[in-house]
Amino acid sequence: MANQKIFRRTRIKQRVRKVISGTPERPRLSVFRSNRDIYVQIIDDLSGRTLVSASSAIAEIRDQKITKVAKSALVGKNVAEKATAAGITQVVFDRNGYLYHGRVKSLADAAREGGLMF
Repeated sequence: MANQKIFRRTRIKQRVRKVISGTPERPRLSVFRSNRDIYVQIIDDLSGRTLVSASSAIAEIRDQKITKVAKSALVGKNVAEKATAAGITQVVFDRNGYLYHGRVKSLADAAREGGLMF
């Protein structure tokens, strides 16, 4: 069962990534979701650099006793703050093969509220 899930997500990821690419003007916001934490990066694919990153593993977010969906929202706000400080306002959202609900949706909504446009 686990191999089927990984295979399915990999196929979806490849299908999406052949269309979505980050540019210096509009970098890619990539989400990785593990069982415990959620990680997000803003990536310029042309130069291969990560411009901004955030995760729920940092001490301020990790130590709070809240749900994983609420932690995802805090990560979304955190990455939006870092991105606006770096001068990034528009991004392309890459859900990385995950379904757009739950933690991924919470992160995306919080990033939009924080000032990112996608």
